[in-house]
This record gives sequence, C-alpha cells and structure tokens, in this order.
Amino acid sequence: MPRLVIAAPSSGSGKTTVATGLMAAFAGRGLAVSPHKVGPDYIDPGYHALATGRPGRNLDAYLCGPELVAPLFAHGARGCDLAVVEGVMGLFDGASGQGELASTAHVAKLLRAPVVLVVDASSQARSVAALVHGFASFDPEVRLAGVILNKVGSDRHEAILREALDESGVPVFGALRRGAEVMTPSRHLGLVPVAERGAEAVAAVAAMAELVRVGCDLDALYAVARSAPSSAGAAWEPDAPESPDRKRGGPLVAVAGGPAFTFSYAEHSELLAAAGAEVVNFDPLRDEQLPDGTGALVIGGGFPEVYASELSANEPLRKAVGELARSGAPVVAECAGLLYLARSLDGQPMCGVLDADARMSERLTLGYRDAVAVSDSVLAANGTRVRGHEFHRTVVEPGAGATPAWGITRPERRVEGFVQGGVHASYLHVHWASVPQAARRIVAQATEVARATEGVTPS
Repeated sequence: MPRLVIAAPSSGSGKTTVATGLMAAFAGRGLAVSPHKVGPDYIDPGYHALATGRPGRNLDAYLCGPELVAPLFAHGARGCDLAVVEGVMGLFDGASGQGELASTAHVAKLLRAPVVLVVDASSQARSVAALVHGFASFDPEVRLAGVILNKVGSDRHEAILREALDESGVPVFGALRRGAEVMTPSRHLGLVPVAERGAEAVAAVAAMAELVRVGCDLDALYAVARSAPSSAGAAWEPDAPESPDRKRGGPLVAVAGGPAFTFSYAEHSELLAAAGAEVVNFDPLRDEQLPDGTGALVIGGGFPEVYASELSANEPLRKAVGELARSGAPVVAECAGLLYLARSLDGQPMCGVLDADARMSERLTLGYRDAVAVSDSVLAANGTRVRGHEFHRTVVEPGAGATPAWGITRPERRVEGFVQGGVHASYLHVHWASVPQAARRIVAQATEVARATEGVTPS
C-alpha cells in the first residue's frame, strides 16, 4: 500500500491543511485515497472523509495498543491506491510521560511509512535547515523523506528556504503560500466540524486541494509513497472469531449523528453490524422520534452545548429516549451523549435519564486515561480494563447514590460516569476495537430485552 505520514514540528503548522489538500488532490486524479489520523481526534477525519469520499479513520497506539495500529490501517486502506496519514501535535509528541507511545513517529514506525514534515516557515529563513536537520536525525528509525514549506510569504522567501534546505540534503516537495480561503474556524474544542459548516467546508477542502495541487510536486510525493516497503500481517476484521454462530437480523441500533453529535469511530458501527445488529443513524436536532424498532441507542461525542436550545426544544425525541432507557434497552453515551442524557445542560432541559445536571466550565479536561469498569454494565463487565480519552469543557454534577461506570487509575484516581439499568454514560471515549466485546454485549442485551418484551424467555 503506497502511504505517506504528514507530520510537523508542532501543532498549528498546517498538517490538516496539507494532509486534507493532498487527499483531495490525489482523489481528484482518480486515485482511491484512504484517509487516516493519528490520535483520538474526531474532527480532522470529517474533513478527510469530505476530501476522499471514504470514512476518516483513527490510528491510536494508546487507545488500541501498538499491535492494532497496522491491522486497523490495513482494514481502512483495503482496496485503495494510496493512504495518507495525518499526524498529531509535533512529530515526536506522544502520550504524556510515555515516551514515544502514540506519537506520529511511533505510528510511522509501526506502519513503516515515510514521513513528510510540514514546516511553518512564516518566521524563518536559513534556520529552517537546522530545524529540519534536527527532526531528520533525532530518531534514525523514522524516515524523513522531505518537507513541505507552509505559509511562505513570497518568491524571494521561498528561494531562501529552498537554498538552505538544499544544503541540508532534505528534499522540498512543495511551498504553499498563505491563504485565508483555506482557514477553518475554531472554537473551544478545536476546529468546527464538517457537519456544521456544510457548503463552507466543501469550499474549504476544494481550496486546500488547489493550494496543494499548485504548490506541491504530487508526482514526487506519490513516488515516495510507493517507496514504502511492503508490510506483512492481516487486516483487522470486525467479525469476532470467537462468535462464529452470530446471527444476522438482530436488533436495530440507533446511532446519534448530525451537527450536535459528530464524534464517532467508524469501527464502532462495523463492530455492531458484525455482532448482528442493524445500524441506523438519526439526528437528534431534526428527528422527533427514534428509528422504528430501535432496540439500542448509541450517542457519541460532539457539541450539545452549542445546540442546547435546539436539543431541548425537541421534546418528543427527549421523551422517546427516556422511554427507551426506562425499558432496560441498552443506551450507551460518551461525553456529549452523557450531557444529553442528563436532567439539564446549562439550565436547558435534556432527556432526564440521569439524576445529574451539566454545565459549561472554563476548565479544559483533556488527555488519555487508564480505567477499569467498577460495575457490570451493558458496555463492560466489572473489572474490564480499558484505555480512553477525555476532551471537554463541561462539568456534570450527579445526584446522591449514582453508580459510577469507571474507576480512573491514571493519571489520577477517581470514579467517573453512570451505570443505571441498561444505561452506560461517561465522559470517557473508548475505541471499541480494543474491547470488541462491548459491541457484542450491546447487541446481546438488546436482543434479550426485545425477547422479554415479546414474552419470549431468552435462551
């Protein structure tokens, strides 16, 4: 599989612009491009999907373990002509206190992929050569194939930069001028997701593609991608080998989407389908009822705080969610889903499934977490160990006697989340590829609840 990793010395250098632009530019040449993102980020993959027409997929060596990175990559890239992997933060920045773990460099080594470094050259001249030399020599196992210069001010500026890098022997694959049309707006948790921008996002991705097409040597970049060595090993499969007798025609699992709930991993729906479920998406901002026959509900992350008034105004759906939760059917909620299930969010009535109120906070909670399930739930058996990620600016104040979902063991010790009947609600984002039994538990409980409702004793 021809492949490239797009990295940078630091955040804000232009990785997303370059990676998304490359994806769209190569797709415009008729190539089937597989898009990937290092780390737990949900927003960049939305832009990648818009650029390629394929699901944006995450490669996270912390959440899923290093052993799953290459198989998940192979799964996503199956049948494609080229894979482009956007890095996270700086090239060598990984999980705090864990060395290279989950860094872009770590993932590049696991994939045996060449790295192209995007350098913000806006305030540099000849010193760019020293910067690039340091990144090229820091870890001999990382193959730095070349650089793309970003935010170049003029032809003269570009000439100075290229001359300096010629001396270093590091190839320059492109030089991109500053362009406001490719800027994507941000707010309290990063870029505004594609689902909220509509035509603006389409125009921005088209502008990124044109910027890269004009400013980069696509033929040289594709040649570098094709120089990646072959890698042995099987692709990850959502089918559970220990469940060969799984049956199709299982329960319908409704998955929340739309502008308020944009955070999800593509593998979650694939795992649910592999466990026998029919997976249907719905939009809590527009749909007044759950899909007909819903037997389980999954509400991922997103920005309900931005849409609190609209979500609150959709009273029929809030009631439907409450009725489903009270029936014992599985309801799994992460972060934004937790807020939606609360009694209120910033004073606006929500679903009232949980005896808790949520509000915005000035404090950003961000980082990887190690956790253990502290009670049996639809998602995990008591004692199940997982790795997750938190990313929010909200606080949930639970009522007395709430049963927690997780015991956080690192970086601090505390309990978090809610388990209540068939409901599992938590701030913790978990990648189910590392705990595939989660999807099977959801489908199994939905099946049991449906049988009990029909008066049939579960086998």
